[in-house]
Amino acid sequence: MRPASLALRLLPPLVGWCAVAATALPAASPLRTLPVVAFLLAGPGAAVVRVCAPALRRYGAGSREDGFTRDSDRLEQLVLALFLSVSAAVLCATALLAAGSFSGLRLLVLLAAATTVAACCPRLVGRAPAARSVSPPRKGPVA
Repeated sequence: MRPASLALRLLPPLVGWCAVAATALPAASPLRTLPVVAFLLAGPGAAVVRVCAPALRRYGAGSREDGFTRDSDRLEQLVLALFLSVSAAVLCATALLAAGSFSGLRLLVLLAAATTVAACCPRLVGRAPAARSVSPPRKGPVA
């Protein structure tokens, strides 16, 4: 594994654990707010999208290798990371509320741990779409 690849892989968990450490700073401090907001908006989703990226590329915007296809795939992954991060935060907060143990610090620790696990997972391998039969299905017993 190349060092640049490892750094990009470990960036979301690092931001998550920095956000957890930033909770020790005074409330409403920009040094506390920025890492927490950045992590909650992009951290868990970026780790999951990195794991799923090869499978997502298999079903990209098109077969052409032009600027539009590349940019639309990047935009798709960015929006997917954003929505996955917000969804993970909502699900974890709901689970903590249901357990009666919700706090902002617990939510951040739970999300940072989940992001660390996702960053350690290997990438998924995308499969080619299954070929479809052109002929209609046979009726009756098959010999």
